[in-house]
Amino acid sequence: MTDGRLLVDRLSVDLSALTRIGGRLGSNPAGVYEDAAGQRYYVKETESVAHARNEYLAAMLYQLAGAPTLCYLHSSDPCCIVTRWCELAKKNVQHFSARERAQAQHWFALHCWLANWDAAGFHGDNQAVAVADGRVLTLDSGGALNFRAQGDPKGKAFGKEVHELNTLRQDADNPFAVQLFGAMDDTEVRRSLAVVTGLADRAIEAVILQHHGSEKLVAKMLARKAFMLEW
Repeated sequence: MTDGRLLVDRLSVDLSALTRIGGRLGSNPAGVYEDAAGQRYYVKETESVAHARNEYLAAMLYQLAGAPTLCYLHSSDPCCIVTRWCELAKKNVQHFSARERAQAQHWFALHCWLANWDAAGFHGDNQAVAVADGRVLTLDSGGALNFRAQGDPKGKAFGKEVHELNTLRQDADNPFAVQLFGAMDDTEVRRSLAVVTGLADRAIEAVILQHHGSEKLVAKMLARKAFMLEW
């Protein structure tokens, strides 16, 4: 997880040297693996290099804003996302305490900015509480930015206007997001908006370009930030 710095282990994990010890925890092909020293990892397969880069970049933007995430590592397979294994105390938003729910709600506008329609998870399982320090973290950022959680491109649905500010609180087809974010009052929403609007444009640009993002994406993310500031 992160304390506000970009949390990326510079180690490149050789997937051929790992032993699979467990199955997937989400809807995508994945598994729990272990190296010779006993360190465990969660390895998720994506459809392409573009999908992996998209997810990795989304995680880096989460971390830029200070949002708790898993620790990301470089992978010998460019189509795979590798994170250090993290023990979880709670794995579903339905089990959160009031304090844990407030933690998750603090990052509401960040999920909106990143167009992470899967922020809460289809089954309420994309937000979890870490055993180590009790912080609520986002487990999977594959549904953010350009692609849906199952890999389909969002196309024009991911534009310069942040409609997620409404849909993540109101869309009946996304019940766990509504359950988590729908009851936020105006003060809580404004406090969450400040997480995004307070980000420096240059910092956003640097993270995007350093992680295989395009100038076009930079322009879109800055436009989305401006939309949120006006909203």
